[in-house]
Amino acid sequence: MRSAFAVIAAVLPLSSLGAPLPAAADGPYFRAELAAPTQQARAIAGGVMFQCHDTTCLAGRSGHRPLRVCRQLVREVGAVTAFSADGEAFSEDEIARCNA
Repeated sequence: MRSAFAVIAAVLPLSSLGAPLPAAADGPYFRAELAAPTQQARAIAGGVMFQCHDTTCLAGRSGHRPLRVCRQLVREVGAVTAFSADGEAFSEDEIARCNA
């Protein structure tokens, strides 16, 4: 019988256990560039944990719509100047709606 650790190790690569930023297979799903640096290292928006450093926040995939995630992140860490989901950057109009 396998131990709990063996099962977890089989599911998660060991190299990701200490990673400072959440990453999907090809990198983070959400990426936000903030208007001002944040002192907050973590923020929860759209049911997903963002890891933040200076003016960049990154997170894995969420079940919520990207605009909703962006708006919730703005409430947590402040205005964004850029936001993308799965590599698709928000337009200027979407950024304005996010920051509203």
